[in-house]
Amino acid sequence: MVRIESKILRIIDANLNRLKEGLRVCEDICRFILNDRALSRNYKDIRHKISEAQEKCLSAKNIIQTRDILKDVGKKSIKLEFKRKDFNDIFIANIQRVKESLRVVEEFNKLFDKNAAEQFKGLRYKIYELEKKTFGKIKSLCHSG
Repeated sequence: MVRIESKILRIIDANLNRLKEGLRVCEDICRFILNDRALSRNYKDIRHKISEAQEKCLSAKNIIQTRDILKDVGKKSIKLEFKRKDFNDIFIANIQRVKESLRVVEEFNKLFDKNAAEQFKGLRYKIYELEKKTFGKIKSLCHSG
């Protein structure tokens, strides 16, 4: 494998992890705080679709082999990551993480499979709509409690 290709796969790997972790946090907020089965299911479905779309283009085995946690210069947390006042802040931080990571995965998949990149773009737009619905539910909960 060409060295630069390996570095690009590391970018995809890191962003897939960040993306799925952020989706899981959003899913759990919908499930356990908002008690919204449909929203929770939507986040879960997108998480699974991301894995399916990526596997069609580049197998998880190939991507994971490029992982190098010990040499990752960006793994240390910043202070801002520890400032959360409530579940709304947690949701905002994680939905932003999801959108940003989806964009990175979309862009770098253009180098390997344009169809996969298009799938990620479509999922990114679904996230925009899901974010809006979730914010509406969060707002309603905050104003009622």
